[in-house]
Amino acid sequence: MSEHTSPAAPPRWYERYMLLVATGGNGIFYLQAWKIFSEESAKDVSWPAFAVALWAVSSWFLYGYFKRDWVIIIANIIAVIGASLVLVGIAIHR
Repeated sequence: MSEHTSPAAPPRWYERYMLLVATGGNGIFYLQAWKIFSEESAKDVSWPAFAVALWAVSSWFLYGYFKRDWVIIIANIIAVIGASLVLVGIAIHR
Protein backbone atom coordinates (compact mmCIF):
# COMPACT_ATOMS: atom_id res chain seq x y z
CA MET A 1 0.00 0.00 0.00
CA SER A 2 1.48 3.36 -0.93
CA GLU A 3 1.69 6.20 1.55
CA HIS A 4 -0.97 8.15 -0.38
CA THR A 5 -3.73 5.56 -0.05
CA SER A 6 -5.47 4.51 3.10
CA PRO A 7 -7.44 1.37 3.80
CA ALA A 8 -11.21 1.57 3.73
CA ALA A 9 -12.77 2.38 7.08
CA PRO A 10 -14.61 -0.55 8.64
CA PRO A 11 -18.40 -0.35 8.88
CA ARG A 12 -19.70 1.37 12.02
CA TRP A 13 -21.34 -1.84 13.27
CA TYR A 14 -17.99 -3.63 13.08
CA GLU A 15 -16.26 -0.90 15.07
CA ARG A 16 -18.91 -1.30 17.78
CA TYR A 17 -18.47 -5.08 17.72
CA MET A 18 -14.69 -4.75 18.04
CA LEU A 19 -15.09 -2.33 20.95
CA LEU A 20 -17.21 -4.95 22.70
CA VAL A 21 -14.66 -7.70 21.96
CA ALA A 22 -11.70 -5.58 23.03
CA THR A 23 -13.22 -4.34 26.27
CA GLY A 24 -14.58 -7.77 27.13
CA GLY A 25 -11.23 -9.39 26.45
CA ASN A 26 -9.45 -6.88 28.64
CA GLY A 27 -11.88 -7.65 31.43
CA ILE A 28 -9.65 -10.59 32.36
CA PHE A 29 -7.40 -8.12 34.19
CA TYR A 30 -10.30 -7.15 36.44
CA LEU A 31 -11.13 -10.77 37.22
CA GLN A 32 -7.53 -11.34 38.33
CA ALA A 33 -7.51 -8.13 40.38
CA TRP A 34 -10.80 -9.09 42.03
CA LYS A 35 -9.38 -12.50 42.95
CA ILE A 36 -6.23 -10.96 44.44
CA PHE A 37 -8.11 -8.41 46.53
CA SER A 38 -10.94 -10.73 47.61
CA GLU A 39 -8.57 -13.53 48.67
CA GLU A 40 -5.95 -11.06 49.94
CA SER A 41 -3.29 -13.11 48.20
CA ALA A 42 -1.23 -12.81 45.04
CA LYS A 43 0.84 -15.88 45.85
CA ASP A 44 0.60 -17.55 42.43
CA VAL A 45 0.35 -14.42 40.27
CA SER A 46 3.33 -13.51 38.09
CA TRP A 47 4.49 -9.91 38.61
CA PRO A 48 6.75 -9.95 35.50
CA ALA A 49 3.92 -11.23 33.29
CA PHE A 50 1.55 -8.45 34.35
CA ALA A 51 4.33 -5.84 34.09
CA VAL A 52 4.91 -6.90 30.48
CA ALA A 53 1.15 -6.88 29.87
CA LEU A 54 0.96 -3.31 31.24
CA TRP A 55 3.81 -2.24 28.96
CA ALA A 56 2.10 -3.88 25.96
CA VAL A 57 -1.35 -2.38 26.51
CA SER A 58 0.20 1.03 27.25
CA SER A 59 1.98 0.81 23.91
CA TRP A 60 -1.28 -0.12 22.17
CA PHE A 61 -2.98 2.83 23.86
CA LEU A 62 -0.34 5.21 22.47
CA TYR A 63 -0.64 3.63 19.04
CA GLY A 64 -4.41 4.17 19.11
CA TYR A 65 -3.88 7.74 20.25
CA PHE A 66 -1.51 8.51 17.39
CA LYS A 67 -3.86 6.83 14.90
CA ARG A 68 -6.90 8.53 16.48
CA ASP A 69 -8.58 5.11 16.69
CA TRP A 70 -11.16 5.30 19.48
CA VAL A 71 -11.69 1.53 19.62
CA ILE A 72 -8.01 0.95 20.37
CA ILE A 73 -7.86 3.92 22.76
CA ILE A 74 -10.89 2.92 24.85
CA ALA A 75 -10.03 -0.77 24.95
CA ASN A 76 -6.52 -0.08 26.11
CA ILE A 77 -7.45 2.52 28.70
CA ILE A 78 -9.57 -0.24 30.22
CA ALA A 79 -6.63 -2.65 29.96
CA VAL A 80 -4.10 -0.21 31.46
CA ILE A 81 -6.33 0.39 34.47
CA GLY A 82 -6.97 -3.34 34.90
CA ALA A 83 -3.32 -4.36 34.59
CA SER A 84 -2.36 -1.58 37.02
CA LEU A 85 -4.90 -2.87 39.54
CA VAL A 86 -3.37 -6.33 39.30
CA LEU A 87 0.13 -4.94 39.89
CA VAL A 88 -1.09 -2.90 42.88
CA GLY A 89 -2.76 -6.03 44.23
CA ILE A 90 0.46 -7.99 43.81
CA ALA A 91 2.42 -5.26 45.62
CA ILE A 92 -0.04 -5.19 48.53
CA HIS A 93 -0.80 -8.91 48.89
CA ARG A 94 2.45 -10.63 47.93
